[in-house]
Amino acid sequence: MPSRHRPYGFEQELDTLLRADGHGYVRVFKCDYERHALLLEQLGLSMQERKLEPKQVIQLLCKTLQQAWLVPPSADQTMNASEYKAQTLAQLISELWDKLERPCSQKIVSQALEFARRRLEAFDLKRCIVVHGDPHAANALLVRAPRAGAESGYVFVDPEGFLCEPAYDLGVVMRDWNEELLAAADPLAVAHEYCQLLARESGLDGATIWEWGFIERVSSGLYLCAYGSSEHGQLFFKTAQHLLDT
Repeated sequence: MPSRHRPYGFEQELDTLLRADGHGYVRVFKCDYERHALLLEQLGLSMQERKLEPKQVIQLLCKTLQQAWLVPPSADQTMNASEYKAQTLAQLISELWDKLERPCSQKIVSQALEFARRRLEAFDLKRCIVVHGDPHAANALLVRAPRAGAESGYVFVDPEGFLCEPAYDLGVVMRDWNEELLAAADPLAVAHEYCQLLARESGLDGATIWEWGFIERVSSGLYLCAYGSSEHGQLFFKTAQHLLDT
């Protein structure tokens, strides 16, 4: 899906790619700051274009993220609780839900805000890393030949490169597959299966991944509705309804 509510500019994207130096990310050969132009390593098809199965995508994204998460922060890169992703997404959810005259149920909004509150309470700058910020299958492209830093066979493009706990990136992965989940006999069970696979492949806490995934699903639906894609946004809401805690 397209990048959402993105305050991160060209300079931050380029800075992330340069500090990555090819580890988990596309290589930069030349750049022109004034023209916002980059000469990048030639890549192949994305995971999305290759139409890989969800479980294969999860495994490959996790392997690629293990490299991407090694990117060091810049010397002046920091953040406080008011800038933390959980806080900014909670604010976006609350504002858009009212502005759009409540296009989804209060129950899923309340659940998303509760999860955001939990993630904000758990905020610890020492545990934050430089995350990609939008590591979905369309942003992971095949490398043309095996190389160091691309052991999964894929690298990421279009990083947002902000500080967050690494499970946030996996929450972005979790927000996908609305159609697959809605087609399943038991969407909740399938979603938990995906989440457990993400936890196993990454070594991160499954409950934390689940919370970020739900926040992302609801905020994405609202964002899409706000920018003229109500039908697409409703798929996120319908899926979220199936994933509510019972």
